[in-house]
Amino acid sequence: MLFLRKLQERRPALIVITGPTAVGKTELCLDIARQYGIPIINADSRQIYKGMEIGTVAPTKEQMTEVKHYFVGTLALDAYYSASMYEKDVMKLLAKMYNEGSEYALLSGGSMMYIDAVCNGIDDIPTITEETRAWMRKRLEEEGLENLCEELKRLDPEHYSIVDKKNTRRVVHALEICHQTGKTYTSFRTRVKKTRPFHIIKIALNREREELYDRINRRVDTMIEDGFEEEARRLFTYRDQNALNTVGYKEMFDYFQGRYSLEEAIERIKGSTRRYARKQLTWLKKDEDIKWFHPNDRQSILDYIKSYD
Repeated sequence: MLFLRKLQERRPALIVITGPTAVGKTELCLDIARQYGIPIINADSRQIYKGMEIGTVAPTKEQMTEVKHYFVGTLALDAYYSASMYEKDVMKLLAKMYNEGSEYALLSGGSMMYIDAVCNGIDDIPTITEETRAWMRKRLEEEGLENLCEELKRLDPEHYSIVDKKNTRRVVHALEICHQTGKTYTSFRTRVKKTRPFHIIKIALNREREELYDRINRRVDTMIEDGFEEEARRLFTYRDQNALNTVGYKEMFDYFQGRYSLEEAIERIKGSTRRYARKQLTWLKKDEDIKWFHPNDRQSILDYIKSYD
């Protein structure tokens, strides 16, 4: 009731800072957090896991000492987590912050599904049991992705028609839902946008393509200099976990298994990261609520946020 009474007096705001990987979100968010005296809520689906600091370019200890961060390094590598779980966790945190008097909250990251879950809500997809997940992992190893795609085509042709057939995680997850619930994955996808009890100030950052690609390439070089190869070797035994099914680690694991050299792995990481950045931009450009800025336009960004006061 206290939360509802406060909302009747004023509506707080959620500042969302997003954009492609390596565009420069971190420094800007630290500036905004200092300006408003608020913490940063992480919306990077891999920075949530422990032990992946270098490969995910997670906030440093110094940065997290200066500005409080939520959802950074909080999950074990084998922990199950989803966008729907993230939505519930963040909404609970926001309610607490607003109830305690915060007029602003800051959400930042490049995981589009996580940001969309907080801003628009996500369908209430059932949580998969460990038994079902283990069974599907075994089937994937024994039968291969192509056979599982054919099964999805039979069980849920509507979702099969739109799912990325090369995305193992999404194909397997849809089948997990089918087998665990006896219903199609499509039946749970209502796509109804939820009303939020706060303003959403959605900002995306971008740079010229050559500038962005150069930053990506230099970031990968810095990761290697900071010990990414050693970090990846420590995590090699977890390579089948979903947390490690991500750009950087996949290429390093292939290198460890002799599929190509370290130099080739580094170039592949750069190429995969550039492709991922393009996918992020494609997703973001469909969102008409986003206001675009160059990361260096700090004052313009602050003025835009203040316009909601």
